[in-house]
Amino acid sequence: MVDAGPGLRHMGQSQPASDHAMPIQDRSFRFTHAILRRPADSIVDGLRAVDTGTPDVTLFRTHHEAYRAALETAGLKTTVLPPLEDFPDSVFVEDAALCLPEGAIVMRPGAPTRLGEAVKIEPALRDAYGDVRHLPSLGDHGHGRIEGGDVIVTGTEILVGRSARTNGAGIEALRETVRDWGYRVRELATPPDVLHFKTDCGLLDGETILVTRRLAAGGQLDGYRLIPVADGEEAAANAVRVNDIVLLPAGFPRTAETVRDAGYTVVELENSEAAKVDGGMSCLSLRFQRSA
Repeated sequence: MVDAGPGLRHMGQSQPASDHAMPIQDRSFRFTHAILRRPADSIVDGLRAVDTGTPDVTLFRTHHEAYRAALETAGLKTTVLPPLEDFPDSVFVEDAALCLPEGAIVMRPGAPTRLGEAVKIEPALRDAYGDVRHLPSLGDHGHGRIEGGDVIVTGTEILVGRSARTNGAGIEALRETVRDWGYRVRELATPPDVLHFKTDCGLLDGETILVTRRLAAGGQLDGYRLIPVADGEEAAANAVRVNDIVLLPAGFPRTAETVRDAGYTVVELENSEAAKVDGGMSCLSLRFQRSA
């Protein structure tokens, strides 16, 4: 595991450049827009791997508003969709779609109760993009299953972790969908008993990933600069880089210090209620910059 060294580029407060002028390494974290969805009252019935308590809906909405404000401070124009009471987990919009500069892809969530969320997010995607795609059916494998929480777009490739929510057929369907856009899709393994690949990692720039030791241990992220979260602070790994800031869940001071020491500007946000239903910093928004 390699810590970021002193050669890391200084991050100022400049606004994102147009996509045509932007270095390809920057396209993974330079954004102009974001789509969010307000938490529904039914979030109290949201899926969770471990029951750590019922979310406080009012507090969740306060945290969600602070998250939206942080995105806007980072320079993004936000679209906030109304809550969907029939879909308790629909606040986690990242699982339902993948937004790239060239277009958007409607995903196929692996949790059966979440399949309808992808249909509901499509109108907002079509408002934002001229090219919105669905995953193809691949012979006997059908459409497969894939959630955005298992997908991380770096400066050179799309990494997808196979998990309980994302299977091989879903990964292959994504590979076919983005082939003409020139993306390489690489399948990785999500650690056992970890919900999503991005539960254990977060992109800090096009070549740097904040990561848990259990995810890094297998060597599948070799070639990237890896910054480890502090022991006991694994929940901090799902950070998200947005233009010139890194959004990090509050309550993990050693990891926050490590990221700052690596040269990044960190904004810590309260996330206690989303965490009760397996939500993190990346899950709550679809961030994008269109190429045209």
